[in-house]
Amino acid sequence: MTASPAPVVQVTFRNLDHSDAIEARILEHVDKLGTFYPTIMSCRVVVEERHRHHQQGNLFHIRIDTRVPGHELVADREPEQHHAYTDVYVAIRDAFDAMRRQLEDLLRRQQDKVKTHEPQGHGRVAEIEPERDRAWIEAPDGRMFYLNRNSLIEGDFDQLALGDELRFAEEMGEEGPQASSAYLIGKHHIGG
Repeated sequence: MTASPAPVVQVTFRNLDHSDAIEARILEHVDKLGTFYPTIMSCRVVVEERHRHHQQGNLFHIRIDTRVPGHELVADREPEQHHAYTDVYVAIRDAFDAMRRQLEDLLRRQQDKVKTHEPQGHGRVAEIEPERDRAWIEAPDGRMFYLNRNSLIEGDFDQLALGDELRFAEEMGEEGPQASSAYLIGKHHIGG
């Protein structure tokens, strides 16, 4: 089984020279986003230095466009609204905080939608890739679904064992059929 591809990251500098330090900080933030929303496909970040103000100095504008399966999210931090954005690192941090909140909201909406969606898929753990935080679930009809660590809502990913039965929402992920909003079925859970 193959690992989820890393998101495509593009960093653009406008009205200022390229900075390896700024780009490295942005890449760190993108990695952090991927730890709780692992299906990020791409992340485009624009760092723009706006015209200089006499009292304020340089102002920085940060825009982040993030694509996940089925959605494109935008975080756009305007410097005129936040005088702290004379510091490019503060602007970057706040923009990524805003993007993280959007991804968290999207994840919550997806989980709420799944709670009311029937019928759910089910299957058994056929393979576990702990180094990739992923497992493969085989449905009774032989179809395979990949399950990311963060998609296991109820149960401990580290305690998954071959043959464990799960219920999950079926969706199309980056690499094909994906099990999302999954939970273990066992002696502590009521199966349907």
